[in-house]
Amino acid sequence: MSPSSPHAPDNCIFCKIAAGQIPSRKVYEDDEIFVFHDIHPWAPVHFLMIPRTHMASMADVGPEHAGLLGRMMALAPRLALEQGCKPYPEGGFRMVVNTGAEGGQEVHHLHIHVMGGPRPWLKG
Repeated sequence: MSPSSPHAPDNCIFCKIAAGQIPSRKVYEDDEIFVFHDIHPWAPVHFLMIPRTHMASMADVGPEHAGLLGRMMALAPRLALEQGCKPYPEGGFRMVVNTGAEGGQEVHHLHIHVMGGPRPWLKG
């Protein structure tokens, strides 16, 4: 991928959001993970979890990323509850990772959508 590609880290909108160069409604952050509200939510609760390190998609994930992705998965339930999802089993939430063009990925920085809240939802 060339440095001028829209998918390169220098041009990545999610890298810029995590760096504070583009405003967002932050939900959570630490040294490895940044979480923010989706600007076009499909559900009453809809936020995105991203690694601070640029990875274009799940297709780039290897065994060395297991710890980071495990932390993201373990963090999601707590954040979902804090953002307004009802507890399991009556409540709950959905997690979605779109990968590649055929998988519906629009921003080429690995991100996990966390969606929940009362139905019906706009999509999904």
